[in-house]
Amino acid sequence: GGVLIALMRDEGLGLNELEDLLYRQSGLLGLSGISGDMRVLLASASPRAQAAVDYYCYWAARHAGSLITALGGIDGLVFTAGVGENAAPVRAGIINHLNWLGVEIENQRNVAGDMEISPPAATCPVWIVKANEELAIAHHVRRALKG
Repeated sequence: GGVLIALMRDEGLGLNELEDLLYRQSGLLGLSGISGDMRVLLASASPRAQAAVDYYCYWAARHAGSLITALGGIDGLVFTAGVGENAAPVRAGIINHLNWLGVEIENQRNVAGDMEISPPAATCPVWIVKANEELAIAHHVRRALKG
């Protein structure tokens, strides 16, 4: 909260400008100076784009590590949705930060987008699971309508 107040006070940002800064100019776009779209960043040769991707991988692994600690360990790891399903370099980057857990992937399987991307004898399997957001939304709506 303190940073937001300082931006408003010291930089003279109004509420709308602060909202624009936080919701439209930050994140991957703010880090890369190019785009908030991971596909664009992965295709770019810009060092700032690569730094943004690297930070994203670190950030995701840091949060995964926190959740894994809270759970007391995991039996497997799943990548899903847009970036998780479609960005092999991001999956590899995240896993590189989680190697201390004994989590590993095979590069060829990862790049091919196989359903299981960990080695066959892995103690912690890693999968890519296709998301079906429309089906999930339909299930939630149905549950909500039933009361």
